[in-house]
Amino acid sequence: MIPNNLKHSVCEITLQNNLNSVSLIGNSTAIQEVFMRIAEQFKAMFRRQAFLQWYTNQGMDEMEFAEAESNVLDLVSEYQQYQDMFVDQEEQEEESQNTLQTCDKGQY
Repeated sequence: MIPNNLKHSVCEITLQNNLNSVSLIGNSTAIQEVFMRIAEQFKAMFRRQAFLQWYTNQGMDEMEFAEAESNVLDLVSEYQQYQDMFVDQEEQEEESQNTLQTCDKGQY
């Protein structure tokens, strides 16, 4: 998958009155659905130019919004690429296991 994608640390000092504590941070491609929903909502609002004058009055350019949308869509595309790669690997593993099972039964 993504090399060196995990960083961790352990704190040996527990919080007062707590014997144990745990934290979990997961790296998942499911976040792409959230980014896609945000991109769709942005597109609808940008098309109507809702609230746009607030930002342009403060010095922002409309092209900055188009660039931001492009960046989010690129991010979604990258997450989709990793998800597809993972699914392809799972399918290959299943196929190889099915082939091994068929060979073990003498049906190859």
